[in-house]
Amino acid sequence: MACGIIERGEMVLAARRGQGKAMELKWEFPGGKIESGESVEECVRRELQEEMGISIDVRAVLPSTTHHYPDFSVTLYPVVCRISSGEIVLNEHAAIKWLLPAELRELDWAEADFPVIDCYLGGFWRGAEEGGGS
Repeated sequence: MACGIIERGEMVLAARRGQGKAMELKWEFPGGKIESGESVEECVRRELQEEMGISIDVRAVLPSTTHHYPDFSVTLYPVVCRISSGEIVLNEHAAIKWLLPAELRELDWAEADFPVIDCYLGGFWRGAEEGGGS
């Protein structure tokens, strides 16, 4: 599953899952299943267009993480991005919130998202993204 960590200025978007869905009303980074032959970046672009009606610019792809729930396992491929066009429409989610990074842990997240939050807050990827890598 690819997921988009959508930044706007200093804020980060969290999306709340709808009722009647698995892990209903938990918060998550929006995204979805990677289709055959699709890259992580292509998947996030497609999913965010479908789920929210927005186009994005990819800033960085973070390391994947795998979480084991009692009944299934999920591997998340996080992509840090920004909205390039469109206004958010909630086609799949019950709500969204824009939060400062330090506020992310205050929400009731799907468990698989916590390692993604930790990686994002660690910020190690910013050096390479800003040209500070090797």
